[in-house]
Amino acid sequence: MSRPRIICHMHTLLDGKVDGIANITEVGLRAQREYHALMLGPDRAFSGHRGWLSGRGTSEAILGGPREPDLPESFDPVPEGDFIAQPDADWFYFAVDGSGKLAWDRAGFEYFGAEAHIVALISGAVPEAYKAFLRQQGVSYLIVGEDRLDMGEAVQRIGETFGVDELILGGGPNLNWSMIRQGLVDEISLVLMPTADAEGHTSPLFRSSGDAEPIPVEFAFRSAEPLSDGSVWLRYDVVGEIEES
Repeated sequence: MSRPRIICHMHTLLDGKVDGIANITEVGLRAQREYHALMLGPDRAFSGHRGWLSGRGTSEAILGGPREPDLPESFDPVPEGDFIAQPDADWFYFAVDGSGKLAWDRAGFEYFGAEAHIVALISGAVPEAYKAFLRQQGVSYLIVGEDRLDMGEAVQRIGETFGVDELILGGGPNLNWSMIRQGLVDEISLVLMPTADAEGHTSPLFRSSGDAEPIPVEFAFRSAEPLSDGSVWLRYDVVGEIEES
């Protein structure tokens, strides 16, 4: 099958940031409930997905902060290939972790009423001890890419392995922009929250990372809808890089 349709579904403050002190105010939390309802609510707008994809920073926040995984000193030989612990889970959380750094202490978690099973996206360069660690925790994994994570292969394999034709991307700014640049995102769904805090050190919706040069990308307007809390739900199709004339 072809890769799933990928929707980058995010919320930002009016100053364009995805985090900050305004997020945890009553106004910010009310807006986030609207955002999650579009993705996970009983009358959700996106109904073809069974899970969502996020980067390491989001996963570390779920775990309560970064820390080293407690790798086993000895373990039975790890079978080759992927490991799928719960193929029939209702929801999946796909965690980008190319080098095998996330210290999972559980096989799943509850997120706004959705019980999600964790699936780590790792590269073939991840040590066998880390794969054994994931198996001990009951965390599934897909090996996508040899020396480094291949996100094109990752989303293709997610579609094939779990039979989904729609996938929600809720990454950090680097992951969101990287996947847009690779042509792996079809739609931007943005809940613009009625609050701001003007913090200078917080993260934007998109950010170019590493040695990648920033490029202009075009988006085609689909719709704008006011939500009950005062947020605005914006939707855009991803057109692609704007070529210089």
